[in-house]
Amino acid sequence: MPPSFRLAATCLAVSCVVFAGGCTRSPAPDATVPLAHADPVAPLRIEADVRHLADDAMEGRETGTRGYLRASAYVAERFAQVPGLVPGGEDGSWFQRVPLLRASRDADGARLAIVRDGATRELAFGTEFLPALNFDANAHLVQARAVFVGQAVHAPGLDHDDLAGVDLAGKVAVAFHGAPARFDNDRRAFHSSRREKLQALADRGAVGVVWVNSAEDEVRSPWARSAANWAKPGLRLRDADGAPMDTQPGLRGVASVGAAAADALFEGTGHTAAQLHAAVLAGEARAFELPGTLVLAARTRIEPVESRNVVARLPGAAPAGASHAQEHVVYTAHLDHVGIGAPVDGDTIHNGALDNALGVAIMLEAARALAAADAPPGRPALFVALTAEEQGLLGAEWFATHPPLPPGGRLVANINMDMPVLLAPTRDVVPIGVEHSTLQAQVEQAAGELGIALSPDPFPEEVVFVRSDQYAFIRAGIPAVYLDGGVLAAPSSAGKAADATTAPPLALREFLRNCYHQPCDDVDQPIQYVDAARLARLNARIGQLVGAADEAPRWNDGDFFGERFGAGAPPGPARATPGS
Repeated sequence: MPPSFRLAATCLAVSCVVFAGGCTRSPAPDATVPLAHADPVAPLRIEADVRHLADDAMEGRETGTRGYLRASAYVAERFAQVPGLVPGGEDGSWFQRVPLLRASRDADGARLAIVRDGATRELAFGTEFLPALNFDANAHLVQARAVFVGQAVHAPGLDHDDLAGVDLAGKVAVAFHGAPARFDNDRRAFHSSRREKLQALADRGAVGVVWVNSAEDEVRSPWARSAANWAKPGLRLRDADGAPMDTQPGLRGVASVGAAAADALFEGTGHTAAQLHAAVLAGEARAFELPGTLVLAARTRIEPVESRNVVARLPGAAPAGASHAQEHVVYTAHLDHVGIGAPVDGDTIHNGALDNALGVAIMLEAARALAAADAPPGRPALFVALTAEEQGLLGAEWFATHPPLPPGGRLVANINMDMPVLLAPTRDVVPIGVEHSTLQAQVEQAAGELGIALSPDPFPEEVVFVRSDQYAFIRAGIPAVYLDGGVLAAPSSAGKAADATTAPPLALREFLRNCYHQPCDDVDQPIQYVDAARLARLNARIGQLVGAADEAPRWNDGDFFGERFGAGAPPGPARATPGS
């Protein structure tokens, strides 16, 4: 353990807070402080945790690395310091084992070639295309005719089916990302999922897929950024037989093509990539077969690895045998980040201060507040620092489907915290997905008691409700809410010029544009720890209300996610195990 780690652990153990290599004394937590009142030490505790988890010595906390192991040991130690929390993992420990397969690309042998009219056009590895990781085979070679299928969205119930009447047997599907803009946010989010599209294409006999980036895609996520990190591995859950979970072996080759090279795919069709993408957005695109054939080839190194979730349990007040005693409210925040990558301004460590050291620190503070409350809620609470979120919500999927609960126990609600972008003072919180279940009543009551405004998702087009760990719980039929940072400027910002230091939406846009999954997501950012402490209090109060309610949360009648994943939902691909 590096010296800075030892200092932080020592300071936190004696109710101190770490700053600039030193330790300042703070009063011991007062168990009688009601959640309605701010604890002046809470922001300092949260800051100490963020500084520790986002330290360079954690090496970006990538799943399967020593940095992640260090971070998980730290969180377990912090849980152990909270009176009332007990180990909630396997075999009486703080940890739950998560079995994984790790796959890495090999540039040697990777190909995406277009064969037409006796000529072959080879796309350049990295700069023009990247093969997807193949968890089912160490090598693949596919040569087949190709069919353009719009966005590959199969949604006949919404009067849209890009695959209707299309013969895909033995062919490569070529598709853009996304889903029709006319869909409401929930359905667009679901049908945008690559998971759903791959399954639909595999069900129709396709042997390969080429995803085509649009110029709009690369405004949000530049191709060069992905290409620079092509060597980074990916993960899948591993079953008891050592096989990958949630893959489509029939899709023998999958690749992505950057926007700059996309026209090569459509040469000879009379269409440019931009024209076809515009037709897709206008709802006017139709499937058609491309001339010639596509060649997809790649090699992948596959090996078994393990990671772990960190799990603490706060026993409920309900007597053993009562229904409430079996119903667990689970708090989650992902502990992993993206590790070490290509240098940016000389820095290679992706510290992940906002994503998601801050979320974990807020969860730790919420756990402390709930454990210190005068009366514990009837239902027990679980606090889980999750692994492998960045790899496809894998730690959350494993926990949601393999919860280490006492016999008869079940999960009834999930409260998730992921990347709260608290870089300008706010007076609100964004409860993403709250409208789907009866959790809304408890969230609104808690916010009202604490004087916190609630705001709608400012960027619904980003469909974050299906992009963070709560979605794994949703797919398991468990109502969930994702509490995010606010968008309303605090009164202290009144009269000041609107910029990234005073206007939360501007701060969020600047972060997403410049520092999301980049080395500059570090502790040098102006993180608003007072706002973070307020968010922790809100989390804790919601847990109290859910834990004490007469009935467990349930999906609202007619809700899209409830009908698809809740109790009574039909079996089939819609309830398949999630992956990346």
